[in-house]
Amino acid sequence: MTPRFSTMARTGVAAAAILSQAAIVPAQAFCGFYVAQADSKLFNQSSKVVLSRNGEQTAITMASDFEGDVKEFAVVVPVPTFIERKQIGVVEPKTIEHLDKYTAPRLVEYHDDDPCAPVIVAARAMPAAPMMAGDPRLGFKSDYGVTIEASYDVAEYDVLILSAQESDGLTRWLTDNNYRIPEGAEAVLGSYIKQGMRFFVAKVNVERMKGLGTGQLRPLQVRYQSAKFMVPLRLGTVNARGPQDLIIYALTRSGRIEAANYRTVKIPSNIDVPLYVKNEFGPFYKALFERAVARENMQAVFVEYAWDMAWCDPCAADPMSNKELVELGARWIGSDDATAFSAGRRAGGGSEAYVTRLHVRYDAKSFPEDIVFTETKDRSNFQGRYVQRHPWRGEAKCDAAKSYQENLSARFAKEATDLAALTGWSRSEIVARMEQSGEAVAK
Repeated sequence: MTPRFSTMARTGVAAAAILSQAAIVPAQAFCGFYVAQADSKLFNQSSKVVLSRNGEQTAITMASDFEGDVKEFAVVVPVPTFIERKQIGVVEPKTIEHLDKYTAPRLVEYHDDDPCAPVIVAARAMPAAPMMAGDPRLGFKSDYGVTIEASYDVAEYDVLILSAQESDGLTRWLTDNNYRIPEGAEAVLGSYIKQGMRFFVAKVNVERMKGLGTGQLRPLQVRYQSAKFMVPLRLGTVNARGPQDLIIYALTRSGRIEAANYRTVKIPSNIDVPLYVKNEFGPFYKALFERAVARENMQAVFVEYAWDMAWCDPCAADPMSNKELVELGARWIGSDDATAFSAGRRAGGGSEAYVTRLHVRYDAKSFPEDIVFTETKDRSNFQGRYVQRHPWRGEAKCDAAKSYQENLSARFAKEATDLAALTGWSRSEIVARMEQSGEAVAK
């Protein structure tokens, strides 16, 4: 592709967006304080998708980080069944941003107590417009072997539902309709055609977008019923210039989701880190994730968060309201009324929703198949969580305080070793940075 066509349109189905016409406020929780987060903005070439799954009903919301002239935006997404107009909608970007912040890996901090003070144990409760029939384009077929099964106006988008007999015909149809097809796409498109899948094609209607006054492309949502529970990853690898990141937020009724055809791994968590990491949490988590990817040879799907949405500990953002969860496709929730926090815990309205945040770095070689998901009954809680502990600096007035101070240096040494192992950073440089912040490491 020429430089003019180098800008890519990436969507939350990261992979599915193969085509473009141009080619913190700290929140207090039960124990400690949330102080930093590692949201999706850390990762370049990243896309986001929200999946809501209830039985065989799926809603997939595709967030776009497209930059450039909106006239040059287009997306093609394989879908397992015919899509009616009532099954398509748009979602406010801030709703997905909220979910991203809520589930992001986070740093928390604690302050050591005076070792000479009496220990007090506090009890804590745990929460359990379709085309008219006479439209001449509807059902259009030519030597392409492509059928336009439906055409819809959806907010700022013009949407087509296509079916095709052969990949070369679909490729020619897309090319003749001003879509730029990257080399190698035909074989991937053919595999979806053989599965009997349709193609959801969307472009921006600039005039309608101006009339709506949105000022930005809103995420598209498609809802359908199918036994297939997957994300079409492979299309995004066709024109990629290197590995890409995909972050998947899955809302379910039963419990955590995991990949059925790839290894699912929890990101390293609950590890103490030096105090200076507070100001470098973004680079820290990015290095940690890249090292985890390398350890798995870029062939694993990582769990970064899995939690019942009725509560959080600690809360990285205000809890999601029922209204937001319903907007994202969790329509099994009885009411979209926002629910206030309950006493003693930060709780949202989504007591019937469980969220899993998955993060995958992929290319065509490491992920040759689309990711197929399975919903488990596991509702245990997990979060990518990293802890910094401020040492007590008072005068040693008792034996316990003297013992505490003697053990600090060994604690700092372990933090340095663990940080080096997590990130690949030089331990000697870590030790030097720690000493600058008053954490002297035993030699």
